[in-house]
Amino acid sequence: MYCVYILQSINHPEHFYVGLTTDLNRRLAQHNNGASIHTNKFKPWKVRTTVNFDDPAKAEDFEKYLKSGSGRAFCKKHF
Repeated sequence: MYCVYILQSINHPEHFYVGLTTDLNRRLAQHNNGASIHTNKFKPWKVRTTVNFDDPAKAEDFEKYLKSGSGRAFCKKHF
């Protein structure tokens, strides 16, 4: 199972991060432990939304979309 996830910073709630993983608990722990330079500045993080896929290509496409301008607007409106 492939999970596209949206994280929200607990201390800076206006900051979000979109990612893709097969192990959400492990990946969230990595973000909160500072293992990712992209999310280290705004830790700790909480899971805001997850969407699961069986097809890795569809998961990658959805993650890419959410990181685009229109995808960010979609997130603000729907998540």
